[in-house]
Amino acid sequence: MRKRNGLGVLAAVIVLSIGLAGCGGSNKGDQASKPAQASATNVSASGSGSPELQKIRYAPFNGVSGLAVRFGAEKGFFKEEGLDVEFISAQNAIEAVTSNSVDIADNATTSAIVAAGKGAPIKIVSSMFRTKGPFYLVAAPGIESVEDLKGKKVGAAAFGSGLDAYTQVILKQHGLSKDDVTYLANGANDAAYASLTSGQVDATIIHEPFASLAEQSGKGKILARGWDYLPNFHTGVFISSNSFISDHPDLVEKLLRAYFKSQEYAKNNLDEYKAFFLENIKIDAKAVDSAFEREQVLWENNPDVNLKDLEETQQIQVELGFQSEVYDVEKILDLRYIPKS
Repeated sequence: MRKRNGLGVLAAVIVLSIGLAGCGGSNKGDQASKPAQASATNVSASGSGSPELQKIRYAPFNGVSGLAVRFGAEKGFFKEEGLDVEFISAQNAIEAVTSNSVDIADNATTSAIVAAGKGAPIKIVSSMFRTKGPFYLVAAPGIESVEDLKGKKVGAAAFGSGLDAYTQVILKQHGLSKDDVTYLANGANDAAYASLTSGQVDATIIHEPFASLAEQSGKGKILARGWDYLPNFHTGVFISSNSFISDHPDLVEKLLRAYFKSQEYAKNNLDEYKAFFLENIKIDAKAVDSAFEREQVLWENNPDVNLKDLEETQQIQVELGFQSEVYDVEKILDLRYIPKS
């Protein structure tokens, strides 16, 4: 379990009741930044609501990046830990946690740091199954290199997001800036894919499985993989409120254990997990195979939080103007409850 995290936010064009994102959101790249609200159709993973199980409300990243934990709940890993887990869809995980709508949540590392640094009563308690950004710069046919994007329309998902950060860094390393292109906030996942295939943008930053779909359909070409350009930019953490951690440290530990059990089982039993994946996601199986193969390197399942990575991540944020200062992350980390094995 001390391998580092990685499958990335595979989104879906998808008939997926659990919804999708990356890096991925409010989490600046994985979810949209909107007021928090819990879904009215929450799911109890235990089914029976047995009185011996302890209730915990967990907001995973929406969609495919949160799918492995739902698979794990179906396999019984949360129940094994004595948990009756209620999966909640939260549009803004930080607001959901601080308002006591959820107990623990997935969140983009950068927005968690900024919120906690500014005084939000939350702590980062673990890394997620992946920490490197599973993002791809995909261009329309006929564009063969990043340099070819000069003067073209480039989609950056949401301004100030992790996806935006990766896009700007990729451009910069190829001698361009956002001022050398028409830089657009074109949304994430299916919205970004639609903007590319309809010609609204000439290139876009995007998650899988859209990168593979673009390649297979002949509608796009991968110009760059995000983690090749920002290998230490940290993208995914668990957050919980100070009060919940203080009152229920045992539940934090059990939730993290069940989470990483789920991720390890999914990674080590790919055929079974892919079958579950395709039952829940209406998408071409070949695109899923391609996405899984490409992102195995990111699926590290390491709960540790690397302080140097957080420092480097913040420095990049400051350089891009996404945050005003570098915060002391040791004050906003509480790693006592990460799985030890």
